[in-house]
Amino acid sequence: MDFTGGEIYQSSFDPKAYLASFCSLGSGRDDILTFRLKKLFETFGPGGLKGDVLVDIGTGPSIYQLLSACESFPHVIATDFTDSNRQELERWLRREPGIFDWSGIVKTVCDLEGDSRDNWVAKENKLRSRIQKVLKCDVTKSNPLDPTTICPADCLITALCLETACKDIDSYCCALRNITTLLKPGGHLVLIGVLGDSFYKVGEKNFFCLPLDEKTVRNAVIDAGYTIKDMEIYYIPDQTSCAHITDTYANVFLVAQKKEL
Repeated sequence: MDFTGGEIYQSSFDPKAYLASFCSLGSGRDDILTFRLKKLFETFGPGGLKGDVLVDIGTGPSIYQLLSACESFPHVIATDFTDSNRQELERWLRREPGIFDWSGIVKTVCDLEGDSRDNWVAKENKLRSRIQKVLKCDVTKSNPLDPTTICPADCLITALCLETACKDIDSYCCALRNITTLLKPGGHLVLIGVLGDSFYKVGEKNFFCLPLDEKTVRNAVIDAGYTIKDMEIYYIPDQTSCAHITDTYANVFLVAQKKEL
């Protein structure tokens, strides 16, 4: 399908429909979500990455990618291009009525971390306390947070963002270099992506996704100035279960370290 530009995201992206389809346990995607949550716990759990400031590039309306990270990074900056996504996240931060129910996801993370599932509310509240800012982000800009400037972060997360924001491989590589300017030398990038995906469906609307393969992702990360520390591919066992909302065949989870100057 044709590339989905930013104006379509602003006018047509439905955060609630996205969360219902892609972040709900019991929606046919439990194995994919569990893979991501386990890898995030391995990455940020005991003996894993830690530091002061973490920036999440393309947070969307989602929080699952930050649940383990908030234990190791006291200052979290969430970012997204689409106004409705940032508004939905801010509604969650304010505990407004009608927000998405994250309890199942949060309880799963509590299990992974060896904490009681009964502590899921405290876990949510810890993440709320760690998110310092919610900023506009455009990965096609040399400063993705323009006009805001920040001190270089200790860690970047980007989950399912670059492949939806970039129309071709060149722009994907450029976007990766752009976000890398926000990371200090020696800092880490945590990238969650999808492979072979040409579209994803939110509500009744299809959105473009850039089809990627393992080699392309690996080369783009290396070319952006990183050393890859961990890269795992999760091949989706039953692609037909999600064929109505996406045509991806695998997820990729990658951890890389930005080279020192």
